Amino acid sequence: MVSNPFSFSSDEKRAVYRAIAERRDMRHFNGQPVDQDVLSRILIAGHQAPSVGLMQPWRFIRITEQELRQQIHHLVQQERLLTAEALGDRKEQFLRLKVEGILQCSELIVAALSAKRDEHLFGRRTMPEMDLASLACAIQNIWLAARAEGIGMGWVSLFEPNDLMKLLNMPEGSQPVAILCIGHVDEFYPEPMLEMERWTKGRELSELICENSWDNFKIAGAPIGSLKFLGSKEESMACALRRDGVTDSGNIEASKYTLPIKHAAYKKSFAPFMGQKRETQPTQL
Repeated sequence: MVSNPFSFSSDEKRAVYRAIAERRDMRHFNGQPVDQDVLSRILIAGHQAPSVGLMQPWRFIRITEQELRQQIHHLVQQERLLTAEALGDRKEQFLRLKVEGILQCSELIVAALSAKRDEHLFGRRTMPEMDLASLACAIQNIWLAARAEGIGMGWVSLFEPNDLMKLLNMPEGSQPVAILCIGHVDEFYPEPMLEMERWTKGRELSELICENSWDNFKIAGAPIGSLKFLGSKEESMACALRRDGVTDSGNIEASKYTLPIKHAAYKKSFAPFMGQKRETQPTQL
């Protein structure tokens, strides 16, 4: 293998891939305050995200008033019920899901698009939605930085944008995109919560990568879709075992080493599904 002077060290690469693999959309928080230096680092990571034409279209509104937090929670609950009705046969299953942690998280931040972003044409003439893509990059940076700091984050999108705009006195042309619940957790979910609750199941990369045309799934050369990256469940568990003095981990099956869920709320929510074969509905595209 040719040496690459720009490559991170093995430990650094494993840390990056581990943060990616173990990021979770958290809904359960314990309410312990987040150190302000940690919060600053997390938000700085968001601000360092790439953006089309360096437009940096994001605005982050930190919610510190308890009454305002309650009002935001009310908006989310309204949309939760409307979404449940729209889901038809899956209404009751959806209502059993915990879809937010607004009242339990330590920090609540609304991520929004700025009002004057239409002034930026670079990279947006044919795809104006690239401002939204840029904000999504910032949110992902925040998510990964939070996970690296041991802080949980959940992205809530169940709200009527116009109602939230009025509540936060946002100017015309701006747009709220995400309510970010940030805070300490007792446990990180060992798997995505929607898989644990048997709502859906993630798809394999091999189903989603093509070569030269939309429907050509026959990749020349290496089987890209079957490759495992350094932060996979198996690799993360192998690292944990080595850290605990176990060096001969062999071919580890992550399902045999599922991390315990200690938080009472987790147990109540996930107890019917832990240790059972998951029969999920196919992902709807």
